[in-house]
Amino acid sequence: MHTLTGFVIRHRFLVLGVWLILAVVGGYAAPKATAALSFEFGLPDQPGYEANEQLVEHFGSGGSNAPVLLVVGDGDARVQRSAAAPLVADVRRTVPGARVASFGDESALLSRDERTGIILVYPRPLPGQDPYARALPALTNVAERSGETVRVTGQDALQADGGGGGAGVLAETLFGGVGALIVLLVVFGSALALMPLLIAVASILTTFLIVWGLTGVTDISFIVQYLLALIGLGVAIDYALLVVTRWREELGRGADTEEAVRRAMSTAGRSVLFSGVTVAVSLAALIVLPVPFLRSVGFTGLLIPLMSVAAALTLLPALLLTVGRRLEWPGRRSRASGSRLWHAVGSAVVRHRWAAGLAATVVLLALASPVLGLRLGRPTTESLASLGGPAASAVDQLDDSSIGAGLAHPVEIVTGDVAKVREALGGIDGVAGVIAPPGWTDGSRSVVEAWTRADTSTETGADAAAQIRTAAEKAGAQVGGGPAQDADFLSAVYGNAPWVLAIIVVVTFLLLSRALRSFWLPVKALVLNVLSLGAAYGVTVLIWQHGLGTEFLFGQSASGAITVWVPIAVFAFLFGLSMDYEVFLLSRIREEHDAGADTDTATVLGVARTGRLVSSAALILFLAFVALSRVPTTDVRILATALALGIVIDATIVRGVLAPALVALLGDANWWRTPLPRKKR
Repeated sequence: MHTLTGFVIRHRFLVLGVWLILAVVGGYAAPKATAALSFEFGLPDQPGYEANEQLVEHFGSGGSNAPVLLVVGDGDARVQRSAAAPLVADVRRTVPGARVASFGDESALLSRDERTGIILVYPRPLPGQDPYARALPALTNVAERSGETVRVTGQDALQADGGGGGAGVLAETLFGGVGALIVLLVVFGSALALMPLLIAVASILTTFLIVWGLTGVTDISFIVQYLLALIGLGVAIDYALLVVTRWREELGRGADTEEAVRRAMSTAGRSVLFSGVTVAVSLAALIVLPVPFLRSVGFTGLLIPLMSVAAALTLLPALLLTVGRRLEWPGRRSRASGSRLWHAVGSAVVRHRWAAGLAATVVLLALASPVLGLRLGRPTTESLASLGGPAASAVDQLDDSSIGAGLAHPVEIVTGDVAKVREALGGIDGVAGVIAPPGWTDGSRSVVEAWTRADTSTETGADAAAQIRTAAEKAGAQVGGGPAQDADFLSAVYGNAPWVLAIIVVVTFLLLSRALRSFWLPVKALVLNVLSLGAAYGVTVLIWQHGLGTEFLFGQSASGAITVWVPIAVFAFLFGLSMDYEVFLLSRIREEHDAGADTDTATVLGVARTGRLVSSAALILFLAFVALSRVPTTDVRILATALALGIVIDATIVRGVLAPALVALLGDANWWRTPLPRKKR
């Protein structure tokens, strides 16, 4: 660190020039990188994905894309089969190339009381985030001009009715940036508040420049644009805030500008380095998963902390040396003694360590308890229909009929022997219907459509879909559709999760042991991180799975389930990000102890001198996640919710209460550097 700082001090204008060039070129590259991102969620070599690729290649539609359902009838009067033919003709004319099946030809699509009929439509999907952007409005027009009672529903129609709109990445980054600026103005009370924002801008634009290069050699998920912009904003500002705060503190102790920079970099800069590497390691662990889009999130996500660290350790000291004092206003320098409020909090926690530790643990466990009911999968149609609308009322009618709720997410089977597949599925309990429309053929291949009585996003429906898949595969068929690919996704992600967790935990422990020069402090930090993560998961389940405040907070219905990839991504991001504050706190406690303070005093001083800083940093990152939760993708909203909750919980209950309480309880054992006794010489 001394060598790097010395280089920056001697060549500050060279450093400033290099970063200026990177930022300008990055500004040019950012929109090009965004335009080159992929919307593919494929699972190469997984049987469900391969079957879905066959469906799209040979039949033009379907696969992982759910069908659109035209629900005919009001549920009271009987539906005439003859009403299906003109509707089907209009659908084929309005949505060219669509695969269509109707109650006019398939009895399974007509309820037993003949009061509800279904026309099942697979439009040709468009590339991008909204595959039915053209088809849905067109099918709605078909329904409106039909002269019958017809409502359009299905996964995509429900999502259109249930909200999910939002602003783009630029608007949300501006929202997060304005919130961060307000917090920084409160913290610094001077134009120095602009410094962390400059670091964030340079870091984000440079990261987009690298991602633009990566898009030329591999697919990068569209989700990355939100993560780079908004998480990058929060992380870069956090790291810069830590360094600038320490620089001001050293100025307050009488150091000149250059010496203050050297001291800040040797203390806060060292913490930033270890924190950034810890976050990068957590995200790099995603690369071991056999899921291409998560791998892209991993190897581009790790650029966020690495570029933030690079900017904080090079660009920031160069700026502080060049214009730092000019941005300060008289009488606004930090006191070396720290925050009086946080000194009082630290003193109270240390004095009542047992009570504080027990109370914080109970609260965290209570918040984590809903995670026991965690359900991974797509949103249920029932949850998507909870906000009402025409598509929702059509779902209610479908549920009340004998047709089967699983029709919204059917299993698609590609086979050369339709009769054999029908026979294999005949004895499965929970199957609501099986059809093989004559037009759904391509040479020797035919498509058999099977669906369950219960929604396949429920446990009962998923079990029935799994039985359908097993039976069809035994009959020599390929099985696709949403349920099959979801099952493969779950297996691919969580079948390898132990490796991800092991890599993150082991490498993080080694890094923290090096940073804190202690055995028990890293162990404690890892345990507290698990508690913090559990609490974040639990509250996320309450909000998104059970719908506690979802409509109020997000203006949309609850998902009824947590998207399969979100928990592992939350773990990778949050494990490293929340560890930042632990490192900031424990590094300062270690520093005070090395300066001669006993453990209790060092703990109080550590809390006092990092409390305001960490609270401000956490608030900035929280605002970035709030901005992230406003993007138009529900999966990303769930991710942002969990990350925001994790940061708030960690910065308050964990870092403010439980961490100092445990340090005080461990006493001198905190400084034990090895689990093995040293040999006497």
